[in-house]
Amino acid sequence: MRVARHLWLATLLWLLPLVPTAAQTLPSSDACRDCHLALEEESLVAPARAYERDVHAETGFGCLACHGSGGTNQLNPAAGFLAAPERREIPGMCGRCHSDAVFMRQFDPGLRVDQVQEYWTSRHGELLQDSNDPDVATCIDCHPAHEIRPADDPASTVHPSNILSTCGRCHANPARMAAREIGTSQVAEYTGSVHGQLLLEEGDLSAPVCNDCHGNHGAAPPGLASVRNVCGQCHSVMADYFDDSAHGQIFEEADLPGCALCHEHHAIESVDDAALLARSEDVCLTCHEPPDTLGLEFRRIAAVLDTLNRAAEASRAILEEAENVGMEVSQALFELEDVGNAQTRAHSAIHTFQVAPVREQVAAGMEITVRAAERGREALDEHRFRRLGLGASASIILLLIIGLLMKIRELERAEDTS
Repeated sequence: MRVARHLWLATLLWLLPLVPTAAQTLPSSDACRDCHLALEEESLVAPARAYERDVHAETGFGCLACHGSGGTNQLNPAAGFLAAPERREIPGMCGRCHSDAVFMRQFDPGLRVDQVQEYWTSRHGELLQDSNDPDVATCIDCHPAHEIRPADDPASTVHPSNILSTCGRCHANPARMAAREIGTSQVAEYTGSVHGQLLLEEGDLSAPVCNDCHGNHGAAPPGLASVRNVCGQCHSVMADYFDDSAHGQIFEEADLPGCALCHEHHAIESVDDAALLARSEDVCLTCHEPPDTLGLEFRRIAAVLDTLNRAAEASRAILEEAENVGMEVSQALFELEDVGNAQTRAHSAIHTFQVAPVREQVAAGMEITVRAAERGREALDEHRFRRLGLGASASIILLLIIGLLMKIRELERAEDTS
């Protein structure tokens, strides 16, 4: 009897897990959040708190959409539940939705669905796939796992104003980069560059940041042959001039990095004429050593550019002098602004590495300065003429007044004697 009772109890305990109970009901997202918010460990509380602001939560996705349900086996990892996915699993986890064009069309038909494929071609993806590098960036390093926001949201980690700090968390970290023999000066160099100043000081969101040059999910250093194409996305006129120049072919044959050889990579400086001349002497003379006079071409170009700068300053001084004495020269001042366009075109033509194309653009600017100076001189002449006319008119009026006074006195004396 006792043996039978023990056998029955053992059978009951064996069958108990197969009996459906209320505890086996899959939790809702509210249940996940409520439970995590009640925990004491901050690392478990933070995801629940952050997810309320996540774009997926706003769209209606709950916790189990990413972590999996584990089927009917109550959050069983063996059945597919991901409590904390391994780094190698993250691209595939995100790709379950983001690589499915039919599924994504329901939410954003314009959203690309090749991000995961691109990621595996990036340097990050290669390191993750080949060596399971524990520190390499995955989806959640750029898009915080539980607080993903649209890219155009200023609070998003991938908004243009935040990209530098997002990439810099790794690439400006010496400890993290040391094992990979990668420098960490890129962020500092970019911050002081003309691009960095436009973005960080002037708030110009059109200024290029890391992903504009290196790509988003397929991030990788541009190859030597593609540097010109990367820069040419914005600087298309300069790129075309360079391609048509003798240097374009020479650089391609020598596998030189085009734009970056003269302008650096991240520490790109503002190109005023003084900086242009100094940089050209540093760069050009490394190849064009005396008696090769081609290395001096930039000195000739700088002299030609200087003639336009001086002419523009002189014309502006004449117009401002005329304006200060009250003459109407606003139209001439407005037209003089076109000199700036001529200067921009002339600086673009520098990428031909020849004087003639630069002189051609400078000549167009010189015509503008000549017209402006003529208009200024005409206004000053008119002002002088008006002053002379006013002086003559005042003299005549004064003589008339004196004559009238004398006539009045004469009449008064005649009355006294009569």
